[in-house]
Amino acid sequence: MKKFINYVDDAIVESLSGLASAHADLLRVEFDPTFVARRVPKRDAVAVVSGGGSGHEPLHTGYVGLGMLDAACPGQVFTSPTPDQWLAAAHSVNAGRGVLFIVKNYAGDRLNFQMASDMLVDLDHLMVVVDDDVAIEHSMHASGRRGVAGTMIVEKMVGAAAEAGADLFDCKALGDRINGGTASMGVAFNSCIVPASGVATFEIGEQEMELGVGIHGEPGRQRMPFAPAAGIVDLLLDPILKDLSLARGREVLLLVNGLGGTPLMELYLLHHHARQRLAEEGLEVVRTLVGNYTTSLEMAGASLTVTALDDEAKRLWDAPVHTTALRW
Repeated sequence: MKKFINYVDDAIVESLSGLASAHADLLRVEFDPTFVARRVPKRDAVAVVSGGGSGHEPLHTGYVGLGMLDAACPGQVFTSPTPDQWLAAAHSVNAGRGVLFIVKNYAGDRLNFQMASDMLVDLDHLMVVVDDDVAIEHSMHASGRRGVAGTMIVEKMVGAAAEAGADLFDCKALGDRINGGTASMGVAFNSCIVPASGVATFEIGEQEMELGVGIHGEPGRQRMPFAPAAGIVDLLLDPILKDLSLARGREVLLLVNGLGGTPLMELYLLHHHARQRLAEEGLEVVRTLVGNYTTSLEMAGASLTVTALDDEAKRLWDAPVHTTALRW
């Protein structure tokens, strides 16, 4: 294993220290317990807090800032944040109108958040659970569908609403609505290596790919022969389109997300084919984003995410954002 690491146990602390010092104008990082927060807090507004295991950067710490998150709780690599992290972050960024937590649908994330929620009796709070991964049918897994790249889209739109003064219940309703209109599907060509283990999470042949892979290296829908890019786009979009069942003429957002080890050239190639396929289906891509936004360490692969848009969603997506990883 070759990684830029001194000692595995120090990697997250050193990385977060580097993040905070590189962006000292935007962020501050607290340790024991660990969370990242805005340098300049909001006032008289709903605070939006998210988090999850490290290794998916820039999710979630890269989205702390104006128009998005107030704080993010990073766990160890692919490990859920602890309840005390959620509690400390919530109390630190509370701006007087309650806290909305955005949680990816994994058993550990939800369990630890629920424990924190049970202790958070002195602060109004609600939760949005993101479960955009259509690789898993709701009935196939006890925890339901996983939260993947669509999480960033929910964080962006809810963060914009909170920044504009929406109340806690409206932010919660918005998050649930955007999540319900978002679907993602990924594919991997190889495995990542979790630093603590030092070996690949799974083995895959040179001429194989894992369709529907999770962002922690979880198995997908099927292991299948490698295919040309246009064919892979169809394999990813077929279940997305089936899940969303959008009427022709509907406007959508298309996110082409790299999993950490795929060149940007190839991501734009995927965008070209995905946009063509969506046009053939009668869908109008009016917002796009291409790049590494929800990664899985150095895994080679990509995911496609489609979100149904209306005027409110477009306005919230277009609203100003200034974070380390997303700004316009």
